[in-house]
Amino acid sequence: MTAKTKAKSRIFEAVHETACGLYKAGLIDKRRMLEYDALCLAPVPEYSSEKIRALRERHKLSQAVLASVLNTSLSTIRQWEIGKKHPSGPSLKLLDLLDRKGLETLL
Repeated sequence: MTAKTKAKSRIFEAVHETACGLYKAGLIDKRRMLEYDALCLAPVPEYSSEKIRALRERHKLSQAVLASVLNTSLSTIRQWEIGKKHPSGPSLKLLDLLDRKGLETLL
């Protein structure tokens, strides 16, 4: 499914590659493949306040619009950008999707 994402190790890479082959052959379903993605692939990277601001500016978004896209508050975005708080969980995953795939993916 997500072959472009780096694996945790060479062993996990081999397991993931095998699972991809089984998925393409129709021997495992999409849900099982997503489980292999979660198991084998490296976790989502952390986003610093500078990286969040640069990401927002790269996509030409205001803080309010980014908050809306991520389904969070304007205050949260501000706190991320000044370094008082750090994104986690679903927000971190959405930031990673925005970074890797673009705004259209989240809309």
